[in-house]
Amino acid sequence: MNNLPFLAQRLFNTPLAITPAKAEMVMAALADRFGITKLFRTNGQTLAISEFGGDDSDDEPDYRYYDVVQGIAIIPISGTLVQKSGYMRPTCGMTGYDGIRANLSMALEDPAVRAIMLDIDSGGGEVAGCFDLVDAIFSARGKKKIWAVLSESAYSAAYAIASACDQITVPRTGGTGSVGVICAHVDFSKALEKEGVTVTMIHYGARKADGNQYNPLSKEALARFQSDVDQMGELFVKTVARNRKLPVATVRGTQAGTFLGADGVEIGFADAVMAPDEAFRSLLAELG
Repeated sequence: MNNLPFLAQRLFNTPLAITPAKAEMVMAALADRFGITKLFRTNGQTLAISEFGGDDSDDEPDYRYYDVVQGIAIIPISGTLVQKSGYMRPTCGMTGYDGIRANLSMALEDPAVRAIMLDIDSGGGEVAGCFDLVDAIFSARGKKKIWAVLSESAYSAAYAIASACDQITVPRTGGTGSVGVICAHVDFSKALEKEGVTVTMIHYGARKADGNQYNPLSKEALARFQSDVDQMGELFVKTVARNRKLPVATVRGTQAGTFLGADGVEIGFADAVMAPDEAFRSLLAELG
């Protein structure tokens, strides 16, 4: 965990399709490392670094990276979703869109696979790469049955992925939704002033330094970032509406709310309330 500037770039000042609670947990896990411990605490305790930490020593086996059970390829999707993890399976609390896409492509071409089950339990993650993956899943409909089996929840970016599948099942205590985009800006200017540190941004282009962490966010920069978030939010809403055959106004009207179990079925965000094992048996029964 030495590349803190890279992590900060992926967390702050960039749109995320993630639930606020999940975002707070991830940021709390990294607070000590960023030197902003006081800003992110849960129940008075700073969370452990393990949520986003990593050990790159694990080698992946040189064979298919998903399990095939009675002709069903089970592709796990859990933790924080990122554009590129470099791994084919969830690792270190993260799943990469790159790994999901590769597993999906292989499963579609695998003669041993009759159907695909995305085993999802995630609060979402990065916007970057998400909707290209969603479109790829949506385009694969009809080639083989693709089910999203939630074990426990699919929120935000994870729900975008689930919505692209032929069928979504959710357990009674699981959830769907959070169709929205969030962006966090961190302003270190007062902390730096207290420490006697002055940072001068030297730049070409009036908007080049917009959103930098050393100065308060200007009204103009805020308006520009809000416009970007709005555009991505509308893309999210329209994508879910297409995938689930729902009116755009219905999806937008949820205002990024989350829905527990049967409530998600009622609004059209899921098809059935089922425990994961029951959903697996149901998919088997459909295959005959």
